[in-house]
Formats: sequence, structure tokens, C-alpha cells
Amino acid sequence: MGSAGALRATFNEALNLVSLGNADQAETLCRNSIQENPQDANLIALLGAILVKKKHYEEAAEWLQQAVEIAPTFAKAHEDLGFALLRQQHTEEALKILQKATRLDPSLDLAFLNLGKALALLGKGKEADEAFEKSFDLNPERKKLAHAAEHQRAGRFDEAKELYREVLRKNPTNVDALRMMGIIASGDGHNDEAERLFRRAVSSAPDFVDAILDLGGALKEQNRFEEAIECFRKAITLEPSNVKAHFQLASTLSPAALTYEAIEEYEQVLKLRPNHAVAKLGLGHTLKTVGRQEEAIQAYRECIELQPDKGETYWSLANLKTYQLTDDDISEMKSQIEDDGLTDESRVNFLFALAKASEDRGDFETAWNYYYEGNSTRRKLEYYDPVQTETQNDKITKVFVRDFLDDNAGLGNPDPSPIFVVGLPRSGSTLIEQILASHSMVEGTSELPYVRQVTHSLSRNRAEGINYPEAVLELGEPHFKSLGQAYLDAAQLHRTEGTPRFIDKMPNNFPAVGFLHLILPNAKIIDARRYPLDSCLSCFRQLFGKGQSFTYDLTDIGEYFLQYQRMMDHWHEVLPGRVLTVQYEDIVTDFENQVRRLLEYCELPWEDACLSYHDTDRPIRTASSEQVRQPVYVKSVNFWRNHEKYLGELIEVLTPVLGRYEQYESINKP
Repeated sequence: MGSAGALRATFNEALNLVSLGNADQAETLCRNSIQENPQDANLIALLGAILVKKKHYEEAAEWLQQAVEIAPTFAKAHEDLGFALLRQQHTEEALKILQKATRLDPSLDLAFLNLGKALALLGKGKEADEAFEKSFDLNPERKKLAHAAEHQRAGRFDEAKELYREVLRKNPTNVDALRMMGIIASGDGHNDEAERLFRRAVSSAPDFVDAILDLGGALKEQNRFEEAIECFRKAITLEPSNVKAHFQLASTLSPAALTYEAIEEYEQVLKLRPNHAVAKLGLGHTLKTVGRQEEAIQAYRECIELQPDKGETYWSLANLKTYQLTDDDISEMKSQIEDDGLTDESRVNFLFALAKASEDRGDFETAWNYYYEGNSTRRKLEYYDPVQTETQNDKITKVFVRDFLDDNAGLGNPDPSPIFVVGLPRSGSTLIEQILASHSMVEGTSELPYVRQVTHSLSRNRAEGINYPEAVLELGEPHFKSLGQAYLDAAQLHRTEGTPRFIDKMPNNFPAVGFLHLILPNAKIIDARRYPLDSCLSCFRQLFGKGQSFTYDLTDIGEYFLQYQRMMDHWHEVLPGRVLTVQYEDIVTDFENQVRRLLEYCELPWEDACLSYHDTDRPIRTASSEQVRQPVYVKSVNFWRNHEKYLGELIEVLTPVLGRYEQYESINKP
């Protein structure tokens, strides 16, 4: 048996470890001391409280029951025991314990709060309200937080923020107020502010798992995948059975190119919660990227069983491109879109899936009607301003003129590893990536967000109002080098194979060709191009996850193509020979010569594997993943003719450029 002084010192040491976020060490210290002092109610109750903190409620209750048996008037142990029982849904038992806790110590505001929850669960509303009011009277700060939360749930965010600020003025380290303010900021799209608030909460409470997860979410929104993954792994270390932590980790590992680890994490989510429909969907997406199509289909089918009104699952099946939905699927989807309670997002997914199913059956008129309705609905949910696109491109062409590019040539980071594939979506970029990634010296990393991230870094905290692209005019050699390195550092996470070269096929990088030339002068830049009507129609027929907001209106798409053509013409004029244009129609009709042309431009030695690209086993995270696992085919060339009678508006917009591509109009022409 230890002396009273030694026991007090151990107790205080364990408390200090908990406050520092070292709950595991505190637990070990308590367990070891209890072995020598099995009747010490303080240490036993503290161990129970630590286990509550770690959400090990069943074991916590066992220890706390011991504590109250040893010390029947120990109010705090009763409070913690009541909470542990409440979390296990032993509501009647929790009620009795919490009532005793509040009798033993009427100043325990948390005991009254949990008593109110127990009473509410048992349908005793009036008594519950009385308990809540006692809790709030004992802790005015909590009352203010409760009122703020009510405002937040009702969408009155300004009122909520004002109450949270009042709490923080008196208590700057109130982690609940910090976290909830961060959630509001995140909802407003202010991820920098959200990150700052979540970091303050985690700094004040290092084991506050919800705040750690929120911080990881804010980092993920900023494409800072490595830091986000670190947060989610920390949350899992603190709470190994936290379903949300495993799910967030899985959904971040996948875009970070850690695909097989993502599959393992989705499987862990489903082990913890077998009916987690969104995890089934995510698992399906991830299995699809590695070519395990049958398993992906099974995951999607299981998701449908769990959540039949989730349109995204049906669209995911249709979006396999090589898979046809059944008549029963079509009947079910038609039934779903008749439901007035269906969300707009699910409705859009069902409509696109129905369009693809109709198209697969050769019913192009019905398909078009579904495509049109789906796009019209989605367009209302998106923000896209074609004037803003044109204005930004005006600025870029004024900055990146030939003299400026010549004067600053070769000043950036000399690393030759990146190969950029730019253009419009659905124009053959995935095929080009798969061909090049079949080379032993090249890794495909899919569509990376980091060029945009680096350009945006030039627009932060500039009080004088000079942003990208004009800010580039102020830069010199050290800046170009460091910006190139910033891109390479960010991309490094996705380079898992250790090859000398890697591909970034983000299509939307085409306006940044001049910028890429300055910061990475030895990088290769390939323009993946396709006949304009096929290119634009293919965008209209594709439901993108995010980031392509111009694709849901034919006029918007046509005008965007004209801007793309304009920008690529500009780059060819001011940087002659810098960009290799590869026409999709040339690849599928003159395959080997185009492969040789690609490899020569990239300064890669010939490898036969590039011709049998469809045999290359690698994750592919784009809509064309299943198509590029097949040999080249010409059936998609001039596919636009199937919908020609609906494309008058688009043809009119594209008239200024169609003549430049007329040599491709005869392919597949009936």
C-alpha cells in the first residue's frame, strides 16, 4: 500500500498527463497504481473517467461502479458513471445514478445536463427542462453555448457567432466555442479561418477528437492531404473505433494516391459499421480505380440496398462506362425521380444514370431528355460566370507576353520530372496518361490541384490589390525557383513509385501554361485535344464530382471551348514549340505513330509496354478508368452525330473554330 502523499502525487501526475493529451500514459499509471492500491476510490474513479474520455464506456462503467461502492458519497464518480451508462443507452440506470450525483453535490452542472438528457430520452420533458435550467444556472457559459447552438442549427449564423464571441471574450480557450465557430467558418468556405479556430481548440485540448477531425477536414478542403491524414491518424490513435475518423482517413487517402491504404480503411469502417452506405460507395469508387470492377459493382449494389434513394450510386454504376444498368434498375430510377422529397443532387444523379442507360440501348432521344433535365437542374446548383473566365484570360494574355517570357526563360526550378497534360475534360487526357504511365520511367498521379494552389498563393495578403497573374511581373529568379519547388513538394505525396517522371493531368491547368514555363522550365506540357463537338458534348454527358462548373449548359461549354482554343493559340504564339498538341482522333486512328511522337517529345526511350497500355495495372481516378483498360477504339469519334438535332445552339457557338478540325469529321461518318 502506498502512502497518502505518494497516492496524491500519482493522482496529480495522472491528471497532468490527461491535461497534456497523454490519456494512454495516464491510464497505464492508474492501472499500475491500482494494482498496489485496489481500494483507492480516487484512482479508480480517475481511471474510469479516463476510459470515458477514450469512449470505452463499458469498461469505464465497471471501474466507476467500483469507485461508488467504495465511496458511496463520491459525487463526481456518480456523475461519470451516469454519463457512461447514458452513452451505452442504459437510460433508466443512468437516470438513478445521475439523480444521486445531483443530490450528493448540487453544484455539478454536467450532472444536471446529463440528467436532463436522460429525462428527455425517457419522455419526461418538463423534468428534463428543469434539469437543463439548473445546469445552465450553474454554468452560464454553457447556457450561452446552448443558445448559440440553437441559432446555429436554425441557420441563424450571425446570432450564433455573436454568442460564441461573447463566450470567447470571457474564456478564450473554450474549446466548444472555438470548434463551433470553426464549423461556421468552414461552412462559409473560409477554410483559413476555420483552420485557425480548430488549431486553437486542439491546442487547448490536444485529445479533443472532434476538433482534430474538423481540423483534418479543413486541411483536406485546402488539398493539404498529408497534414489532413496526420490529423485523422491522430484521431484514430486516440479513439481506435471512431467510425468517422476511419471514414475521413479513407476518403483522404484515395485522392492522395494512397489507394490501397484507402481500401483498407473503407473496409475498417465497414467492419465497425457494416451498414455505412457512404463507405460502401467510397469503397466502390476506390475499387474501380484499381480495376477491380466486379468488386466495385458489388459494393455499389450493397450501397443501393442500404440507401436506394442515393442517386450517386446508380450514376457510379452507369459511369463505369463498360457496364449496363438493368431494366429493373431503370424502373427503380424512374420511380425515384417521381419522389418529391428527393434531393436535387440525388435527382441529378438519377437523371444522368437514366440518360446513360437509355444511350446504351440506342434510345438517344430519351437519353437527351434526361441529359437536358439533369444538366438544367445541376446548373442551378453551380456558380459559373463565363465573363469572369474571359476577364481572367484577358489578364493572363496581357501578362504572359513573348518578351516577358523570353526575359525570364530558364529561371525557374530545373527539375524535369513533371509532365503536364492539359485541355478540356473528356478529351483523351486519361488515355495519354495511361500510355505514358505504362513506361517504366513514368508514374501517373492523376489530376493534382497544386498548380492552382501555387498561383493562388500569389494572391494572399496583398493589400495593394495586385494578385495573380499581375503579381508574376514582380517576381525574379529566386521566386520562380521557390514556386516550382512548392509545386514539386506538394506533388511528392502522390509519387509513390519512385520513378524519374510523373504526370499531372489536371485539364484546367491550360491557362497556366506560361506560369508553368516560368517556374518549371524543363517540365513537359501536352495539350490533349478532341474534335470540338465531341469534346463539348462529352462534357455535357458527364456528371462531374466537382470543379467543372461550366459543363452544365451548352452555351457555357461552347464558350469555354473558345476560351480554351484562344489560350492554346496564345501559348503556341508566345512559346513556339513548348507545348505538344495531341489530337484524340489521331491517337485512335494512327496509334503507334502518336505513341512514338509522345515519347520523343517527353525524351523517353521507346518501350513496347506503351502500346499495350491497357494491360498496365495502376489506379486510375477519372471517369475514363474502365475505357482506358481496353485497346484503342474509334466508336466514340464523332459520337456527337447521335445527338446532332439537339446541338444547333452549340454548333452556332463553335462555328468560329469548327473549320480548323474538318479533317476529323469524316471518321465514323455513315
